[in-house]
Formats: sequence, C-alpha cells, structure tokens
Amino acid sequence: MSVDFAEENRQDEIADGVSTDASAESMAVDDNLVEEFQSELLDVLENDSDYGRFVPALILSVTDDVSAPASESADKNKTKADPVEDKGSAIALLKDGNQVFVPWSGIEWAREYVSLNRIGAELQTASEVIKSGDVVWLAHDVETGWSLAQIPEVQGALVSVEPNTGAIQALNGGFNFSHSKFNRVTQAKRQAGSGFKPIIYAAALDKDYTPATLINDAPVVFQDATLEGAWRPENYSGKTYGPTRLRKALYKSRNLVSIRILRSIGITPAKQFAQNFGLVSSELPHDLSLSLGSAELTPLQMSRIYSVFANGGYLIEPYLIQRIEDADGSTLFEADPLVACASCVIAEQSSSTDVVEDDSLVKLPKQAEQTLEPRLAFQMNSILQDVVLRGTGRRALALGRKDLAGKTGTTNDQRDAWFNGYSPDLVATTWVGFDQLKPLGSKETAARASLPIWVDYMRVALAGKPERQLARPEGLVTMKINAETGLSATDTDTDTIFEIFRKERAPTAVSVNDSSVDIHTKGDNATAIPEQLF
Repeated sequence: MSVDFAEENRQDEIADGVSTDASAESMAVDDNLVEEFQSELLDVLENDSDYGRFVPALILSVTDDVSAPASESADKNKTKADPVEDKGSAIALLKDGNQVFVPWSGIEWAREYVSLNRIGAELQTASEVIKSGDVVWLAHDVETGWSLAQIPEVQGALVSVEPNTGAIQALNGGFNFSHSKFNRVTQAKRQAGSGFKPIIYAAALDKDYTPATLINDAPVVFQDATLEGAWRPENYSGKTYGPTRLRKALYKSRNLVSIRILRSIGITPAKQFAQNFGLVSSELPHDLSLSLGSAELTPLQMSRIYSVFANGGYLIEPYLIQRIEDADGSTLFEADPLVACASCVIAEQSSSTDVVEDDSLVKLPKQAEQTLEPRLAFQMNSILQDVVLRGTGRRALALGRKDLAGKTGTTNDQRDAWFNGYSPDLVATTWVGFDQLKPLGSKETAARASLPIWVDYMRVALAGKPERQLARPEGLVTMKINAETGLSATDTDTDTIFEIFRKERAPTAVSVNDSSVDIHTKGDNATAIPEQLF
C-alpha cells in the first residue's frame, strides 16, 4: 500500500522537501520538514491498526547510498546487528510519531514473488522494493532492530503438553487471534503424514517384529477399484534402498517399508492398536494409505499420541485449566488428571512450598492406563531418538541435548509440515500449512518448515532443565548385530551395531548364508519368526 504525496497541496510541500540524488539513487528526509508536517503524515496511518506484532509505518526516505546520512532521530534506532556492507536502508514514521531506522538486513528478504517454487533475484538496492510515501508493515526484534514485514498467507500451530499429567503448557492456534478465531490446534484436522508412522511401527513391534527386522524397500504397485489407475507409492527421494532394518526405515521415514509393514500386520489390527493412543479406529482410513499418514488429526491429538511415547506408554488426557478460584480465593474447580507417574506427582507436591490441606490424601493422583507394554515403549523411544540423531529430525541437534526424540511429517505436495517431538518432560507439536489445501512449495518439508519452529520453542521451554532419559524396564537385552542382515553379529562381522530387543525375541546366532529367514527364539518354545518381509 502507498500514499500519493501529490494528492494534497501540503503533501506536495512535503514531497518538495525530500531531496533525490539520481546518481546515487538515494533520498534523505529533512527532519525539520517532517516535524512541521508530522500531524498530516500521521493522518496517513490513522486508519491502519496493528496486526499482531506488526505495526503500520510510513516510509519517509529510502537510501541506496550507504554513505548518505540518516536523520538524526532515526539514527538512534540503529542496532549493533546492522550489517557492515549495507546496500541501502530506510527511515519510517510510526503512528506514535517516532522515526525508526530500517537497516538493509530488514529489507533484503523482500524479494519478488514469481511462482510457488520461485522468487525473484536478490535485491541490489532498497529502492527496488520500497519508496518514499509507501505505507508498510514493520516488525521489531531486540537483536536485529526493525525490518519490513508481511502478513503471511500460510498458517501454523503449536501445542505443548506435559506428558506425565497432560497439562497443556503452550497453545498457539494461528498467526493472529484478532483476525482469525479458528484454533488450528483443536479444530484443524489435517493429514498427519509420516508423523503417524510410529503407531504402525509400534503395532509391528507388538507382534513378531523387532527393531532389526528386515523389510524390503522396493517398488510396489497396487490395483484399487476405487482409483482410476494403479497406486504406485514412492519414497520422498524417489529412490529405493533394498532390505532395510525396521529401526532405520522409521528414522529415515521410508514409505515403501511402512506400506509393507501395514500390509503384513493387517489394517484392522493396526487401527485397533491405534486406540492405545486415544484414537477412534472407526475414524481412521481403512486402506494402506494409513501407513503414510492419511488419517486426519489435530495437533492436539498428535501431542497426545507422542505423550504415550514420552512417558513410557501411558495414555493421558490433555487439559488446559488447572484451577478456578472465586474472588475470595476459594477453589471452585481443580483439575484431577490421570497421571503416568503418580509417585512423581506426589514427590513434586511434597517438595512444593504451597500449604498442604488436611484433605490432601483424598486428592492423591489417579493412575493413567498403561496402553503400551513398557519394553515396547522403550524401544520406540530409542528409535524416535534416532530420528533426531541420524534421521529426518537432525536439525533438533541444534539444541545440544541427547534426550530428544520425535518424528517429522510431510504430506503430499508439501501441503502439511509437522514435527512431533519431545523430551521425557515435555511434548511439543508444530504444524505449518495453508487453511485452504495447497502446496507450501517443493522444498518446504517438515524438516525445513516446521522443525525450526519446534527448535525455537524447545530452546526456551527446556532451558535450565537437566537431560533425562526414560527408565529402562526389565526384560530388555542389548545385543550386537550385523547392520546389514539384522542377525546376531559374529566375530567376522565388521559392520555391526547394538540393538535393543525384548529378551524373548533376541536373535540367536544364525549362519549368514541363510538369507531367507532369520530364526528368533521365544523362550523354550523356539518359535520361528519370519524376519525378512519382501
């Protein structure tokens, strides 16, 4: 938006007071003239309200010559973050009458939109994008100062839950509540993408699979009468990788492996297993696309799902209101949630400085239902930690912690970007997408569009909190296996890794020449388990 200085005679006088150096392509503002006509200039912004943290501003001058002097009042707004090699700057007038300095670092991002997957060339001068008389949005950062801003078309959501109690720690349902009351955390059901895969993999581990199970990552074609043609799912990379261990398939988010696993364990059993995470099986798709996350879920539902992994296998119920008091301080309502670790809550209460009431024994925490076998939950937590350590969630390593786990999720054509992640003390889900289904852009995967938001939040939310790992339950063994075959390692193997097994499903030594089936023993029964799914 812009204002035409020629519309009013007095604005003509203002325009006459702005000098333009054509050779340097710069404009400087006369502070005295701005002061004289400030009321008229502020009238330009009269009907413009703030939009969240964005404020309207009138561009007074644009300087493409970095050696040109800025106005004295705006010069006070410069920050240490101003770049050494500027290609221009601007001076803007805010509604409160203050002039602010907009450095090149706050301008250079505003490149031309060309198409969904393309933006214009890098700016060479500030005047390529703004000029005197423009009314623009500005945003302020304490470190970098003022910058041009733009109201985004894209939306986002973030919700954070304490996995032990379900207490919601943070909830942001969109960019600006004043302009959109739609709460995307609780109301927006979007396809979960690969963030749903851990449910499928947990269901497999609940059956005869282990983290070392080999599944063939190879092309597959399905004929479906409901489709116009054959369904040929692919991995995101478009490549296939052959026999792949279950653990690696999840932390690398291999689509073809996920489909084969679901086809093997059965769609109905998988949907029934999803009830362990608070989902209603009848609301889930009844086809193989479920393995790729075609189920439509809200961010709040996703945070509840990942709370089960974070707390060791207990299903909690997220809640927002802890207590309601009247004007006299009497308690009208107090939350009484089911908790994963009752002893933890009791210990926290005993160490609290709050006065303990006489009836405190009546309010002992209620135990949440354990819906995942503890060892299975531990195995899944280990695999989801690998997503951060060596998989699609590696950007979370920027936090410098070793107790983080999670899963990215990107839907078809990058319409949705998710990251569902946690430490044992805090779960957070972030989502980015358009309200109307359309692509974010060819490279806007979850790792790029959603995970950075999660990292920014968790950096603050976990600040000062010590790292903590889930307690290892009894009945697990850690064994060295051959990384390629998934079999128990021999003395001659060179490519080996350690893997976590439930004791009764730990592999025994098998000849490496037997490439068709790996035999696991279930206690004394010695039941053969097909270990390679092709």
